[in-house]
Amino acid sequence: MEHLIGQLRAAGDTTRLRLLLLLREAELTVSELTQILGQSQPRVSRHLKLLCAAGLLERFKEGSWVFYRAAERGDGVVLVRTLGAMADAENTVLAHDRQRLAAVRAARAATASAYFKANAPRWERIRSLHVPEREVESAIIRLLGHDALESVLDAGTGTGRMLELLAPHIKRGVGVDVSPEMLAIARDRLARSGVSHCQVRMGDVYRLPFLEGGRHEMFDAAIFHQVLHYLDDPQAALREAMRVLKSGGRILIADFAPHQLEFLRRDHAHRRLGFSDREVQGWFKVAGLKSLAVEQLGPRSDDERLTVMVWLASTPAKPSRSRDLEAAA
Repeated sequence: MEHLIGQLRAAGDTTRLRLLLLLREAELTVSELTQILGQSQPRVSRHLKLLCAAGLLERFKEGSWVFYRAAERGDGVVLVRTLGAMADAENTVLAHDRQRLAAVRAARAATASAYFKANAPRWERIRSLHVPEREVESAIIRLLGHDALESVLDAGTGTGRMLELLAPHIKRGVGVDVSPEMLAIARDRLARSGVSHCQVRMGDVYRLPFLEGGRHEMFDAAIFHQVLHYLDDPQAALREAMRVLKSGGRILIADFAPHQLEFLRRDHAHRRLGFSDREVQGWFKVAGLKSLAVEQLGPRSDDERLTVMVWLASTPAKPSRSRDLEAAA
């Protein structure tokens, strides 16, 4: 009871209620929130601290920036949703907040677009060397989309396309990437697509920002889409993904088969020039993963010189605690 009263007190302030309603719509920094609310940074920061302490907001660091968003776990979720449903959409103050939020999002999108425009040629050149991306995405949907997935981790999310693709099939998605610029693009993509149940955050695929065994931090599936060829140690990334998967969780890898295009290493930071099925199956065996499916999407023309492979594996199912107790008896 005292905890609920504390949450109600935290939300029972005009500025804090405005903050809650804004952060239901988007992940925002303190500076963005001060711009929207027209209040000083110290004041906004104090309100944010109170809301976080009450479990109504979540705070996470991304490089030198700190983002806030409405709580996604715990009993604070229910209260935030209830307040959102009760808010008067015609209220003048809230309407102005939404207008300024739209302006902040537009500025963020412009920055992301400029970065993408400057770097797009390198991605477009690589895409032209293999089968159309829609065929790769169709294979991913065939292998994962038919399952009822509660939550999915997109390791090395990049532009966030995998989250956008799988959004209709999942209840929750989290993308992790080390590049703030790519995360900005991913946020803009998800916002434009109206995907509110997927988020992205800064993190290293070797050290994922999730607690082991936490009920809200375990995933049904993890995806490595065109990521492993950039890594020094792909197996370590797989092991780290396994750490945050539920019992029987799945790992999907989409990457290139072995090739000889050295310019990808020289000009595009590819550490590995593709992976053979034998090598990947060896990773699965060492990690204790069960191989479930392999699809090969080969070149269809002389211009296409890369073969895309898609692998699916599952982690071993852990015995339930009840079975453990029966065995002990």
